[in-house]
Amino acid sequence: MQKLGKQTVKFETPPTILEVASIVGPKEANGPLAKYFDQCLEDEFWGEKTWEKSESKIIKETVNMAISKSGVASTDIEYCFAGDLLNQCISSSFGLRELNIPFLGIFGACSTFVEGLSLGAIMIEACAQNVLCAASSHFCSAEKQFRFPLELGNQRPQTSQWTVTGSGAAILSKSGEGPYITHITSGKIVDMGIKDANNMGAAMAPAALDTLISHFKDTGRSPNYYDAIITGDLGHVGKEILIELAQDKGFNIKSNYNDCGVLIFDKEKQDTHSGGSGCGCCATVFSGYFFKQLKDKKIKRLLLIATGALTNSTSTQQGESIPGIAHAISIEI
Repeated sequence: MQKLGKQTVKFETPPTILEVASIVGPKEANGPLAKYFDQCLEDEFWGEKTWEKSESKIIKETVNMAISKSGVASTDIEYCFAGDLLNQCISSSFGLRELNIPFLGIFGACSTFVEGLSLGAIMIEACAQNVLCAASSHFCSAEKQFRFPLELGNQRPQTSQWTVTGSGAAILSKSGEGPYITHITSGKIVDMGIKDANNMGAAMAPAALDTLISHFKDTGRSPNYYDAIITGDLGHVGKEILIELAQDKGFNIKSNYNDCGVLIFDKEKQDTHSGGSGCGCCATVFSGYFFKQLKDKKIKRLLLIATGALTNSTSTQQGESIPGIAHAISIEI
């Protein structure tokens, strides 16, 4: 590995994203990307008694599917990086407790999937042959924990986002024909003092900008190097904020930039306000849609920047603001 600047690592022998899998809920199944997901569920429970148990099942089956598709035996996978939104990452740890693979639970809020890919790539470069990375979220369980029980039927403001019900998983390998993770740029915590839990896009956009600028500064690249620059879940509100902030700093990203939270839902037909969010947002959109675009060489250079709001119900009760984080990986053919 080669360190570039303060935040970026370049891989001399880039790890391959060997295979991916994605499972989504019914609302996502009615969105514009439905045909790209491996499995679409008919209801949020999927035969379980609680939403939390359902989320554990979703990540479990997504991981099993990714392993099966990759052709790599589970016994040949040396590490698993996984996380979710629930307290102590119980969806991941409970869902994957029978996997029998060394498990490293991680939390980066909605940036968790790319954080896992970053750490997995470092592990591949250091000592491993195959690594598993996964993340999940569930609309119903997240609303109950972070906002209000669904039974209250609270009115959602237009800046609010819809937590994606779903999971994405990827198998990284030392050998393979790509797509490759060539660079990672780890983000810093950025807190602009925003306290509105129904406006996560505004809270996370400054962190996305900070990582974006750091990546370009460290690598010497410019926005037009990439076929696509994709953020994790800024949604419609955060996307427009990032475009404006980047423009103010001299970076024009408007022509090749989009957001997973914007892409996964049809804002008008599905009434999802500012779009999608959650660990499962970036994880499913990449594992479902963008991985196929890379494999088909419709996109050859992708900068994936997953954003996260580092908040929970406890910090909100303390009157705390909402810090943001954003981690980036460069994926190339």
